[in-house]
Amino acid sequence: MSKHHRDRSWAPAPEPLPEDAHVIDNHTHVASVVPFSRAMSHEAEAKGQPPVPVYDVDELLGQAAAVGVEGVIDSGCELPELMTAVRMAVDHPGVVHAAIAIHPNESVLHGHRGVPGPDGLELKYKPHHDVPFEDALAEVHRLAVAYPEQVVAIGETGMDFFRTGGAARELQREAFRGHIALAKELGLPMQIHDRDAHREVIETLLADGAPEFTVFHSYSGDAEMARVAREHGWYLSMSGTVSYKGNDGIRESARIVGLDHVMVETDAPYLSPMPYRGRTNAPYMIPYTLAALADVFDLPVAEVARATRRVTRTVYGV
Repeated sequence: MSKHHRDRSWAPAPEPLPEDAHVIDNHTHVASVVPFSRAMSHEAEAKGQPPVPVYDVDELLGQAAAVGVEGVIDSGCELPELMTAVRMAVDHPGVVHAAIAIHPNESVLHGHRGVPGPDGLELKYKPHHDVPFEDALAEVHRLAVAYPEQVVAIGETGMDFFRTGGAARELQREAFRGHIALAKELGLPMQIHDRDAHREVIETLLADGAPEFTVFHSYSGDAEMARVAREHGWYLSMSGTVSYKGNDGIRESARIVGLDHVMVETDAPYLSPMPYRGRTNAPYMIPYTLAALADVFDLPVAEVARATRRVTRTVYGV
């Protein structure tokens, strides 16, 4: 099938993980999978392909559980999505846990302060961007305090120089610093979004002092960055990108920090692992990424799965 007519169907379910090697998806956006897959279905039909099934949150969690992904940390990182993640955790106790923050790209849109980035996309403001960033961050604080059983992390926060132009970078850094301070105040782990901003993210963490548990979600750095992470005890969360052909630096980074500082995630609905790159991602796909990680460490999948589960329990207490 050509790229023009790429396969938009769901990837087949992977081989289930052994019962003693069940895992948690360290970072995902389950509610976003639903509209994403609906859009994929519309695209498929427009190209003359069969429609793609659209599953609800309960079905997506059930599919994950069936292959040994027994829990997820769901990230709500836009103001209207904060309560979505929290509510999902309330409705699925012990299965869904929430991480909440104002995404770095969102942080500069609040108060209409955005600057177009290298991606070339036009800025699009939504009604919730009328809320000043400080008020949005205050809502993150309020929900984290109000729902201590559900909110297990502050994230995703950080810096993104692909979507944000130079004139707004310092605004983004200040927003990141606000999240660092909040995570430390509440004693919560922090999940970092870092895109094309490795040096600035590290500088900010070192200047302000990183939270005890600092996690680079969907790690995209190189070996040099991994050595800094290892020195400071930071954690790397590996998404489907660890399976992509050109990402030797990511695979080397995993080896540098070692299995006791590596977790696994989907970042669904994005970043599906090979050989299903380009299709809708969902938590049930985790075993494919674990298989890629097992190749990195030259270990059985079950052993790598158990290791990521131990790290997830250590970092988030779940």
